[in-house]
Amino acid sequence: MTTLMSNITIIPFDNAAHRSQVAAFWESVFGYKTAHSNPHLVIDKKLAVKDDLFFVAVDDTMVVGTVMAGYDGHRGWIYSLAVAPSHRRQGLGKHLLAHAERALTAIGCIKINLQIMEGNEKVAAFYTALGYAEENRISMGKRIPENIPGV
Repeated sequence: MTTLMSNITIIPFDNAAHRSQVAAFWESVFGYKTAHSNPHLVIDKKLAVKDDLFFVAVDDTMVVGTVMAGYDGHRGWIYSLAVAPSHRRQGLGKHLLAHAERALTAIGCIKINLQIMEGNEKVAAFYTALGYAEENRISMGKRIPENIPGV
């Protein structure tokens, strides 16, 4: 647990306490439009991994930020870092990222990767300021329809 400004605390995601808030929060912040990005599916898939790398920032009991991390034994990944518009420009995103980085470091991670949408200069600048650098890679993906409800 990390306590920040005023009543904001970064804590592990709790499905019973946070699920509905996180799903609504992600819908509003990310504007998900594809079945594989459905917030409830994302949460279910993350919880199935049982890696304790899913964190929320709460202001009292209201979710105001999220970050998920993943680790494959070599590289770590950052996903779904988001801060509520009402809480932006106060350092919360930086604290969420640092929290996930510490969790990955504690389990032996030697490199952390993340992906952002091309053309999202504000987000790129945020990560650059925190030590991340653009790498010459081609990101490729393949959806597995049988694991995506409704597809």
